[in-house]
Amino acid sequence: MRILFLVHSFNSLAQRLYVELAEQGHELSVELDINDATTETAVALFRPHLVLAPFLKRAIPESIWRRQVCLVVHPGIRGDRGPAALDRAILDGEAEWGVTVLQAEREMDAGPVWAWREFPMRLAPKSSLYRFEVTEAAVAAVLEAVGKFAAGDFRPERVSSGQPGIRGHWRDPVRPAERRVDWARDDTATVLRKIHSADGSPGVLDELAGRSVRLYDAHEELALRGPPGALLARRDGAVCRATVDGAVWLGRLRPAPGPGLKLPATEVLGEVAAALPETAPDCEAVNSSAGWREIRYEERGLVGLLHFDFHNGAMSTAQCERLLAAWRHACSRPVKVVVLAGGRDFWSNGLHLGVIEAAASPADESWRNINAMDDLAEAIVRNERQLTVAALGANAGAGGVFLALAADRVIARDGIVLNPHYKNMGNLYGSELWTYLLPGRVGAEGVEQVMARRLPLGAPEAARIGLVDQLGPADRAEFDRLVLREAAALAEDPALPRWLAAKAGRRAADEADKPLVAYRREELERMRLNFYGFDPSYHVARHRFVHRKPHAWTPLYLAAHRRLGWRVPGGGASDSAAPAAG
Repeated sequence: MRILFLVHSFNSLAQRLYVELAEQGHELSVELDINDATTETAVALFRPHLVLAPFLKRAIPESIWRRQVCLVVHPGIRGDRGPAALDRAILDGEAEWGVTVLQAEREMDAGPVWAWREFPMRLAPKSSLYRFEVTEAAVAAVLEAVGKFAAGDFRPERVSSGQPGIRGHWRDPVRPAERRVDWARDDTATVLRKIHSADGSPGVLDELAGRSVRLYDAHEELALRGPPGALLARRDGAVCRATVDGAVWLGRLRPAPGPGLKLPATEVLGEVAAALPETAPDCEAVNSSAGWREIRYEERGLVGLLHFDFHNGAMSTAQCERLLAAWRHACSRPVKVVVLAGGRDFWSNGLHLGVIEAAASPADESWRNINAMDDLAEAIVRNERQLTVAALGANAGAGGVFLALAADRVIARDGIVLNPHYKNMGNLYGSELWTYLLPGRVGAEGVEQVMARRLPLGAPEAARIGLVDQLGPADRAEFDRLVLREAAALAEDPALPRWLAAKAGRRAADEADKPLVAYRREELERMRLNFYGFDPSYHVARHRFVHRKPHAWTPLYLAAHRRLGWRVPGGGASDSAAPAAG
């Protein structure tokens, strides 16, 4: 079928659904929800069998839903209505939640239901729940709904609150006062729930050290204690604040009001944070249970696992430097396999565009950041003491994908989405030794296919083209168990010394053919032009991305129906005034 995605932005859920439906052979196109006229034109050009809205912030025009079946993905249980479904579920402490696929009508979220799924809630930020539980439920429900639509004989069920078995009801938007933290009264669980409910957007408005800020990225502290509301310590860019029964780490803050950037808490607080005692990140501790930290190292027999859970997967200069130090420590340990485990929500998304945007000289900070990424990638490639495994249990993008390719073996969880390109960030050339690593995996002919595409890549396709070596199960716990089993088997295999010798031989041959520093130098010459050259595309794209500037049009790589010469199968060219499908 032809399926038109109508979205506020092409976010992680929309990308995952795009990948899944493309795997099923559907013809897809995307239109950003800019205004009614633009949407009407998109429908007329593409003439879709079905319109799918996985992420919208306003109603679909009546001129479309009256003539065209439009399915909306609502992150709530059946009968649930309102603009802050997941926020409310977290704030209200719901034990179970769900996703509903319903048909668009005049009233928001009130249309008949095509499919739904429910899932147990966990104590986690809204953005994390959205990327995992909500996304997995949405994929299952959407695929079911699309199958029912294709069959042509399904009649969706209209539900409303009060019906037997229907728990959902209208939920008002969350008022700022409902999320306001009372540091003198709220226990740790309450503080976490309030901040988790606003994670990503809009954040929790608070006063901190005499400054008005919004709070994000909260984690429980297990040991530190102090007077409720007091700032206790700093670590890895975060500050620790006491609650009535414990403490929480606040990783990110944004000055309020105004359009300030979300940045590491220590950067926002400046001298106030600098005066706090620094608790050692202790990334060299083995199997530490000291609570939250961005970088954590553990050992399981002959396997070392290096976890790096960076907010939104972004890696600043300082974070890259800390991770490099942790990597060197892991490699010095008596282990035979080192696993780069990444984080819960992302493996890595490369450069930290927010920190770069906030710098006095974004060009200079971009240069420092990419060199720090390259230092890390080069250290991984040059390790000849152990076999290295990149375990992609979560999404990765841009330089994060190529950082994973620096490992000897890449295992990807079925269900993750990869964006192995830089072009969407103002035609950034990219580094992380991709010109050395990528041809060895996909061949010279496959490099352009990977680097030129701007659409997301699912794990199954990445495995087919050789970008990853092994596809793991979709369930995260099962995936983690598989990675540990595979790594342990490698570590205990009698052939390991022979593999390491072969690895060293290949590296020596490659070095003789063309030194690694030459690849890096050539990449950085192109990156220098991106950062300091006459073309400002990278700086413009980064600014728009970080500040979430609204789109004025849909990029052609998404909007297939707007490309020159595009034709409806069996119909006319894309510039014909074709009516919307009935």
